[in-house]
Amino acid sequence: MAILRCVLALAALLAGVAAASGIRLTDDAGRMLVLPHPAQRVVSLAPHLTELMFAAGAGSHLVGTVEFSSYPEAAKGIPRIGDSALLDLERIVALKPDLILVWQHGNAQRQLDKLLSLGIPVFYNQPDRLTDVARSIEKLGRLAGTEAIASAVARAFVAREAELRKRYAARPPVRVFYQIWEKPLMTINNDHLISDVIHLCGGQNVLGDLKQLVSVISTEAVLEADPEVIAGATAEPNMRDNLDNWKVWPRILAVKRDNLFVIHTDLVSRHTPRVLDGAQQMCENLDKARSRRPT
Repeated sequence: MAILRCVLALAALLAGVAAASGIRLTDDAGRMLVLPHPAQRVVSLAPHLTELMFAAGAGSHLVGTVEFSSYPEAAKGIPRIGDSALLDLERIVALKPDLILVWQHGNAQRQLDKLLSLGIPVFYNQPDRLTDVARSIEKLGRLAGTEAIASAVARAFVAREAELRKRYAARPPVRVFYQIWEKPLMTINNDHLISDVIHLCGGQNVLGDLKQLVSVISTEAVLEADPEVIAGATAEPNMRDNLDNWKVWPRILAVKRDNLFVIHTDLVSRHTPRVLDGAQQMCENLDKARSRRPT
């Protein structure tokens, strides 16, 4: 009996050690994710999550991802399992992932429900602020067992963000309208990551009080707001054709002063370390607008 008690005690101790060595993380949906060990076969269901995995030093753990996962170069070689709106569930299952990374507001919930029913661990990600990008890198590094690399990258991101905020945030405010789509005309509110970029640069989102994260709006709403800057994203560097439609409204202050600015979409619309490159461009654009004010 004494030997049996010792064996049971040892088993309990080893079970406790095993549980302690496991990974427990709360995702951005408030769900507790438990992994017995770092994930080795990961499927990413959003381009920004693919990029974040590489930033966290865990790109080699990816066995599947979605279309438009194009950065870094190595991401282009990862097998595709559909896009964020339409996933090939059979292909995902065939890849035998031990973790699936999900963009909370960017993937189709009906398909996600099917994945959840299969019992594959799912981690929801939704960075709404620049500081969330660093936090996401750290969490992915922990999930993949690459904490040292992820922590270093996260610290560098936080330091660069702080430097940009210190340099630009207190400069004279600039009223900004941000267009994310032309037809229908769409913009973002103050809860969106892009608004955080605008605020970092000393800008004010003129339609930031809208209730929805992304809203369809009228041209009249922009005319009434009369922004000093109209900004947007483009897939091609130095192209602003998607903002030229505003030139038919020369009374808008942004048009009057030629303050129509675009940034490459990958640098401002993806929740990754490169968003600070987009922030740098945004800040420089707002400085141009300040320089065009009458003296």
